[in-house]
Amino acid sequence: MKKLLFAGVAVAVLCCAPALAADIPVKAPVYKAAAAPIFDWTGPYAGIAAGWGWGHSNQTDPGIPPDGEPADGSYRLRGGLIGGTLGYNWQSGPWVFGLEADYSWADIKGHSDTCGTAPPHPCGTKLQSFGTARARIGNAMGAALPYITGGLAFGDVHGWDSFTPASGSKVYVGWTVGAGIEWQLPSNWSAKLEYLYADLGKHQLFDVVPGVPETVSVNVNIVRLGLNYKFGSVGKSPVVARY
Repeated sequence: MKKLLFAGVAVAVLCCAPALAADIPVKAPVYKAAAAPIFDWTGPYAGIAAGWGWGHSNQTDPGIPPDGEPADGSYRLRGGLIGGTLGYNWQSGPWVFGLEADYSWADIKGHSDTCGTAPPHPCGTKLQSFGTARARIGNAMGAALPYITGGLAFGDVHGWDSFTPASGSKVYVGWTVGAGIEWQLPSNWSAKLEYLYADLGKHQLFDVVPGVPETVSVNVNIVRLGLNYKFGSVGKSPVVARY
């Protein structure tokens, strides 16, 4: 009797096992959704920038013989500029290090109607072009890259004095510092907003009369918007994990 009961139980187990196995849920492989590519600032870029500049200029000379009384002019400068940009960035973690050069046509000018004293007369200055060669250091924060910058500044300065009259032009070389923020746009594009202060120094620009030099100084503040295109890859695809 015991043998018959044991055999019956064994048959029941063998018959029901496939059905029970079919009811056990099977866990399917889970794949983590792919994240958006991480923007990589490393690489060369080129762009355009335009903006507004304002500043100050002084004109001085030792005076015209025989009285030799010094003649001075002091006035504000203002006007627009537009030009091109070339640069290269290196990214290490969130830090972005770069070199950038730009050159712009400029029309930043000003004058005074009361230069000198014998008699008072007009004189003026115009910054006809402006360029820089700078280093940049930024910290990437998502799609934004705030940065500070500084380096060499240069510009073609034209000055004039109506007393004789006389005028002259010269390329000034000075320094610049500033800050800005650049935003990642779709594809390879980025946009920036930038402020620069540039001191181009003071130089003898022309002679009012032979032997009487006119010294002209120029410093400017510049705010500009730019649009850059980055060459090559714009992102690193993250690894998709499988569980």
